[in-house]
Amino acid sequence: MPTCNFWIDGKQYTAEAGTNLVDAARANGIFIPSLCYFPHLDPPLGTCRTCTCQINGRYNPACTESVREGLKVEVYTPELVDMRKALVEMMFAEGNHFCPACEKSGNCDLQHMGYELGISTSRFPHLFQDRLIDYRPERLVLEHNRCIKCRRCVEEVFTADGHRVFMYLNRGNETVVGIDYEQAARLSDAETRQAAKICPTGAILLRGKTLAEPFGNRTFDLHSVQSSYQHPISEGPPATPRKKKTIATVSLAGCFGCHMSMLDIDTEFLEVAELVTFNKSPLTDIKTFTQRCDLGIVEGGCANAENIETLRTFREMCDILVVMGECALWGGVPALRNTFPLGECLEEAYLHSLTSEPGERTIPYSEDLPKILNRVYGCHEIVEVDYLIPGCPPAASHIWKVVKSLLWGGDDSLLYAEFKYD
Repeated sequence: MPTCNFWIDGKQYTAEAGTNLVDAARANGIFIPSLCYFPHLDPPLGTCRTCTCQINGRYNPACTESVREGLKVEVYTPELVDMRKALVEMMFAEGNHFCPACEKSGNCDLQHMGYELGISTSRFPHLFQDRLIDYRPERLVLEHNRCIKCRRCVEEVFTADGHRVFMYLNRGNETVVGIDYEQAARLSDAETRQAAKICPTGAILLRGKTLAEPFGNRTFDLHSVQSSYQHPISEGPPATPRKKKTIATVSLAGCFGCHMSMLDIDTEFLEVAELVTFNKSPLTDIKTFTQRCDLGIVEGGCANAENIETLRTFREMCDILVVMGECALWGGVPALRNTFPLGECLEEAYLHSLTSEPGERTIPYSEDLPKILNRVYGCHEIVEVDYLIPGCPPAASHIWKVVKSLLWGGDDSLLYAEFKYD
């Protein structure tokens, strides 16, 4: 094939004519995000729109375009970058993507794209839909809460004699992926594993088996696909002399795991101790503020009225407010109850569950007990937050790099391996 010249963000590149634009860009060191593009599928699916660029003046998905002479493409304008982030954020918000509890974590394309785009949390409210989990297939489980409707399973999974196993059902916003149970039963074990593997999220699972792997062995743990991955911590002032600062910390509706992660800094904690005084914090057992603090760190979301009161006090008493961990960012594991009405949760916990007190079947109520909220809220839904640290829990290196950068300035950036949701 003859080569041709094309332009990306005003710079000239060459590629074979007819090469898919996503492939041609990556061959020239330009990363165009995509969730549904797979080189072996022709024509491209073009379903996720994450690769949208401005192509010869029009907004189109890059995966449906081929390189030709004179093609002009805009990839990294602020509007396009924000658009792509918004698309990925909406996918997280409309599905129940609990990364710490998902066996696809580390091998999930949606999660990976969140890392590559530097998404800490979604700007859109999570829907917390109670969607069907289909357990009827003999060897598969179809988890509709995680499906992003990329259409890959529909186009790639067939029986040996060519029968389609997955298909789209319904239309518009009601579209779901359906499964032909009879044809699914005819898949070999290898074909069943492949069906689960090609799913970009954890929507197709193997019944009774797991594909989970330890951190470091997973596909998207350590290395970015971008030639120069940078996730700046802040756009604060230049680095200043490290004068001693005061920090407060608290744990709300969470497991205290983020605080334990803070202590994993090990011997570097000696350096931190010289630079930081802890005021109100479980680490010092100081129960109330004794002074205004330079920085407050909050883990856990808001599940009751006391959590909200505590969070608002932290916002009032801290110059900079940082929330860390998935629970603080959007609810995390405690937000599993958000898919059910509060009344059903209380009935299941106190009326229908086992108890060590025979005959005790009472939902507790007292004016002294904090009022339980209708759902678990992320901290940024209650107060203004200055910085969000994802992870379950975030690594100690991530936490303290953020703290030092926010307190004393500098141009630190996070490593790809540090920026994780699990």
